[in-house]
Amino acid sequence: MTDVTALTATQIAGLVATGGASAVEVTQAHLDRIAAVDGRINAFLHVDTEGALAAARDIDARRAAGEELGPLAGVPVAVKDVLTTKGVPTTVGSKILQGWRPPYDSTIVQRLRAAGTVMLGKTNMDEFAMGSSTEYSAYGPSRNPWDTDRIPGGSGGGSAAALAAYEAPLAIGSDTGGSIRQPGAVTGTVGAKPTYGGTSRYGLVAFSSSLDTPGPCARTVLDAALLHAAIGGHDPRDSTSIPAPVPDVVAAAQLGATGDLSGVRLGIVTEFGGEGAEPGVTAAFDEAVDTLTKLGAEIVEISCPHFRYALPAYYLIAPSECSSNLARFDGVRFGLRTGDDGNRSLEEVMSLTREAGFGPEVKRRIILGTYALSSGYYDAYYGQAQKVRTLITRDFTAAFERVDALISPTTPFVAFPLGARTSDPYQMYLADLFTIPSNLYGGPGISVPCGLSDGLPVGLQVMAPTLADDRMYRVAAALESAVGTFTPPAL
Repeated sequence: MTDVTALTATQIAGLVATGGASAVEVTQAHLDRIAAVDGRINAFLHVDTEGALAAARDIDARRAAGEELGPLAGVPVAVKDVLTTKGVPTTVGSKILQGWRPPYDSTIVQRLRAAGTVMLGKTNMDEFAMGSSTEYSAYGPSRNPWDTDRIPGGSGGGSAAALAAYEAPLAIGSDTGGSIRQPGAVTGTVGAKPTYGGTSRYGLVAFSSSLDTPGPCARTVLDAALLHAAIGGHDPRDSTSIPAPVPDVVAAAQLGATGDLSGVRLGIVTEFGGEGAEPGVTAAFDEAVDTLTKLGAEIVEISCPHFRYALPAYYLIAPSECSSNLARFDGVRFGLRTGDDGNRSLEEVMSLTREAGFGPEVKRRIILGTYALSSGYYDAYYGQAQKVRTLITRDFTAAFERVDALISPTTPFVAFPLGARTSDPYQMYLADLFTIPSNLYGGPGISVPCGLSDGLPVGLQVMAPTLADDRMYRVAAALESAVGTFTPPAL
């Protein structure tokens, strides 16, 4: 049988649908791949072998019975450990939830099951999705399959690393400030952040509720679009869910794959030009822009003057919301409980639990957010940051009156060595410099590989208007059709 781990999700789905391989065979092949290489990558926090094989057997039985199944039936998927999975550990990369097995599935996981995908397990991540390198996981860092001494991005580095290491053809991430797109860029994979509210947050362990957005990760743009279509759409259990159909992202990806961008206007953000991107990243981006021009796109420069304030605004808004959301982890209702010897007050138990359960980056952001929300400082910090958010939204609105989409490098640099930035939070935060604006705005963004710098992947980001997710897929697929996909050295 063909090495199915080397195939795209679309190819695997076709193979299973035509009887070239069973869902069980496909699943077992990926489980074997995980067993062979994940000791070096640490992409997975939990591998659900029994659950995956049971789901695969069910798909095979339904197909044998003549049931009509979805376009991703029988395709394995890895799920970032920020989404609740019934009976399967959900840790959010934190000691404070070590061993917690939720009693319910998140909406995203429910839709994955309904689509007939096979969940392989839960992937590693920066604790509570706070980080840009997956080094802040309580369970050790994930490693980049392109160079295992380097980071795979964050916070969803486990999902991206699993794709690049061919441990899974599809994965789910969540994007609060770039946590899907930035890992995609540095691992040579595709990562898409849908329009905020276009995918359900029900069952997503909250970091920053006005920013968190679950989304698809894949090795090709079409695979990402198929996964997006499967998980997207309105959910009445999420009060921020948009009651609108998912744009036809699959058709857009298929159109883009023809390589024709005639009539498409793309804007390059002027303010991103002087932000210190590495020369190799800039060179790969410039070459990709030339390619897009040859495909028929019109390129124009667009000024978004308030984008320069996105990073500081984000690091007031997101920590403020996190300080509120993480108050629920108190050692009383679920998760870790420390110091309860019968002689301590509830307040002491809560304090000891949080001291033992939260890592340093989470504590840093809780402290920052609590300060920004405190009496006498709220208007000066959180209130001002929200005003900047409004100005950034206006920049996007004005830009999209002139162009169909905006493009930029996804991240200013390629994957950096493990440990290189953990002692300097600001340098770590710069990894999300180009991705944060679209989170503050709420619009969709996608990272697609566009080249290499010193043998390491570079990503190009496409940002589109809210509810115009199809535009970014068309542009990304067109670029992919011209430059191809990128394969890391053999593990």
